Amino acid sequence: MLSRDALNAYCKSLPQTTHVVQWGNSDVWKVGGKLFAVLGWSDGESAATFKVSDLAYEVLSDMPGIRPDPYLASRGMKWVQVYDDPGLPDDELKSHIQASYEMIKAKLSKKLRVELGMI
Repeated sequence: MLSRDALNAYCKSLPQTTHVVQWGNSDVWKVGGKLFAVLGWSDGESAATFKVSDLAYEVLSDMPGIRPDPYLASRGMKWVQVYDDPGLPDDELKSHIQASYEMIKAKLSKKLRVELGMI
């Protein structure tokens, strides 16, 4: 898995993102005030958590090194956590994080997207 620094740099490169550190030193990435990725620690190891489509949730949840996010998925949300090897190839991980960003961005109000210069 990409390093935490590399994943943070990738999330920072996406338009109009904001970053806060919370939840026990996790890097929390948002667009329009809405969560799209959490880069943090899982049982002392590096982890990346992001929103996925229903189909991706079904496929990814059964892959080695990936699980439904222990907090968000337990509340019925389709979020997965890459927490161990083999996880996902770097390009695929970035692609899923971008897809999470796009899903969250699409749910923002039109007014907010205009304010953020996204339309």
